[in-house]
Amino acid sequence: MPHSTNKELILGIMAGTAGISLLLLWYHKVRKPQIAMNLPKFLSLGNTFNSITLQDEIHNDQGTTVIFQERQLQIMEKLNELLTNMEELKEEIRFLKEAIPKLEEYIQDELGGKVTVHKISPQHRARKRRLPTIQSSATSNSSEEAESEGGYITANTDTEEQSFPVPKAFNIHVEELNLDVLLQKVDHLRMSESGKSESFELLCDHKEKFRDEIEFMWRFARAYGDMYELSTDTQEKKHYANIGKTLSERAINRAPMNGHCHLWYAVLCGYVSEFEGLQNKINYGHLFKEHLDIAIKLLPEEPFLYYLKGRYCYTVSKLSWIEKKMAATLFGKVPSSTVEEALHSFLKAEELCPGYSIPNYMYLAKCYTDLEENQNALKFCNLALLLPTVTKEDKEAQKEMQKVMTSLKR
Repeated sequence: MPHSTNKELILGIMAGTAGISLLLLWYHKVRKPQIAMNLPKFLSLGNTFNSITLQDEIHNDQGTTVIFQERQLQIMEKLNELLTNMEELKEEIRFLKEAIPKLEEYIQDELGGKVTVHKISPQHRARKRRLPTIQSSATSNSSEEAESEGGYITANTDTEEQSFPVPKAFNIHVEELNLDVLLQKVDHLRMSESGKSESFELLCDHKEKFRDEIEFMWRFARAYGDMYELSTDTQEKKHYANIGKTLSERAINRAPMNGHCHLWYAVLCGYVSEFEGLQNKINYGHLFKEHLDIAIKLLPEEPFLYYLKGRYCYTVSKLSWIEKKMAATLFGKVPSSTVEEALHSFLKAEELCPGYSIPNYMYLAKCYTDLEENQNALKFCNLALLLPTVTKEDKEAQKEMQKVMTSLKR
């Protein structure tokens, strides 16, 4: 190979090496800082950490563990909230699917000069939400949440703020009532089984106006309990129970000395427990008893409270050994009560309001049957037959009463 060719080859290799070196230098100067900028800041503190003592390291590790655990709890709460919102969204989508055919009928009536007021079952009522206020970038996080029915907080979704005309068309004539008139009307409607749905709907129509009034709040929670009782769909029952419990808890925070708030919180805890596992059932049982006792102190003349206490005592008295053992293992405390305690509470309800209810008579008959006082048991069975059957609970109590009477005649 000629000398000149070797020289050219060497020069080419040197030029290539220089080019690669320049390329690497450019990469280190341009790309590396970008990568470093994307790393979490705490990774750049390695030299500082090397200078701390072993004791400080242990302390920081413990602190980090506590923060991590707190963060886990926050994430679990957010996930639970997200699941609740998803359930509500499913209900809203189902409502819209049912409402679209009726929308066509409504538009036809409008075009023909006929305005027809449609009413829907409150079980499929559209959730109306207030639009969040537009704020500066410093407070933009708060605008990502909107208040839903009853005042509980849910995450905003893209579909919430679409202006869909159907809900408005279904209830275009809402009579505005002042608070006293509204409460009287709601209480009167609730006296009949058929009026409970209308009572609930009336409260929904006025929730934006009176949502912070304590007398309205506990009645609204009570209405959700009524809808739980009226509904036959499991998901709807769970929905009503959870919202009602949230409302009653909020009411207690606002008015801790109001007995009605504690009463309906206890009742709704009982409803929510129907969808929980054993551990949560026991936990809700403790909450039920705790708030029931508070309510009795605040409302000592309310017969419904003694009826509820009687039912609690009777149920606990029938717990098996294994159920009590599991409760003791989970909470370190065994719930205990006797049939005699249950009987005392049912008799107290009857004393405060003679002929209080068919279910109260049914439990009195069952208590006396357990205590082998058959004459007294028959007495209350016969008294129950004199009362009119009004509610679904009355009908169920009548069936149970027939079983008690059959066993007494054997």
